[in-house]
Amino acid sequence: MKQLADSVWHLDTVPMPNAVNAFVIGDVLVDAGGRRSARKILRQLDGHEVSAHAITHAHPDHQGASDELCTRLQVPYMVGERDVPAAMDSSLIRKRQPDHPVARFYDSFFTGPGRTVDRVLRAGDEVAGFEVIDVPGHSAGHIAFWRAADGVLVAGDVVNNMDIWTGIPGLHEPKPYLTPDPVENRRSIRKIADLEPKLLLVGHGPPFRNPKRLSEFAAKLGV
Repeated sequence: MKQLADSVWHLDTVPMPNAVNAFVIGDVLVDAGGRRSARKILRQLDGHEVSAHAITHAHPDHQGASDELCTRLQVPYMVGERDVPAAMDSSLIRKRQPDHPVARFYDSFFTGPGRTVDRVLRAGDEVAGFEVIDVPGHSAGHIAFWRAADGVLVAGDVVNNMDIWTGIPGLHEPKPYLTPDPVENRRSIRKIADLEPKLLLVGHGPPFRNPKRLSEFAAKLGV
């Protein structure tokens, strides 16, 4: 694990650095990569106490190893309210996605088994010193974790900081064929830009530390 801020660490879930990220905030593991990611995540967690596991959204590359990790770590599972059905019944993940070959590939390669959700997360809830923020669009129940005290935001896939195909860093909207409601997601991009995060942590890409550039990016989207 690499420490990025006070009580915030980064984990890689696949061999390519920053391609599919997970994070630890305090003693909570956020996101879980694909269903083959548990071993890599557990290796990086060695010696770090984890008391709970949360996901930003119920998509294949964020919930894939959640069931195995919760079982092996013996910790509760926490999910945003509107993504709870898909987190518990992973067959719904594919049904909620656009009908596109890439979405079908992601589902077949990354999706893990569903699991009973122990805590439903809603806007305003507190998790490890972070406030839960509703940021729907990329999924119905997408959430982010915001710590106003130092401007750290764990934002999942509201925005990417790399092209997921080339690996080249830079701000991008999530791909439309993986996003059920791109218009709503643009509103969520504006919402996180308005927070002016000093450290933006996303599911795909390296840490981002330029709130002005994020605001400019959101403005170009017309939101």
